Amino acid sequence: MSNFRNHVQLIGNIGDEPKVTDLESGKKVCRFPLATNEYYKNAKGQKVQDTDWHNIVAWGKTAEIIEKYTHKGSEIGIIGKLKTRTYEGHDGNQRYVTEIVADEVLLLGNKTNGNQKVQSNSDKPKENGPKADENTAKTGTKDDDANTAKDSKTNG
Repeated sequence: MSNFRNHVQLIGNIGDEPKVTDLESGKKVCRFPLATNEYYKNAKGQKVQDTDWHNIVAWGKTAEIIEKYTHKGSEIGIIGKLKTRTYEGHDGNQRYVTEIVADEVLLLGNKTNGNQKVQSNSDKPKENGPKADENTAKTGTKDDDANTAKDSKTNG
């Protein structure tokens, strides 16, 4: 049951170019807005689109993968958790912001990076046994596969 605590899963489109910052400690942090859409029919039977915006923050290897393989409009899946933080605004007032800290990212759609296509897991041949999954659990990404990433940072 502990896997359900503070657990967020979203699929959406990146709303602006991801902003990557290299920190003095050597870590990378990436921030971007993510739009998720929900569709329904109103009382008149017309299809209506409802869009919600989410602030996403990714650290370490996850930030590097987002920087390398995504851009504004890219469709991605995010698994992470909600974090609320406070800061002092330019006017001196305390502000609150709620963000989703991405632990895992899944690149979706048929996007390209220059002339190089990023393969999805379904395009790769299946391997026998659990060895590919063990490799993912240890390193956060499969060798030669930039479609999934798990942040190497411990969230303890």
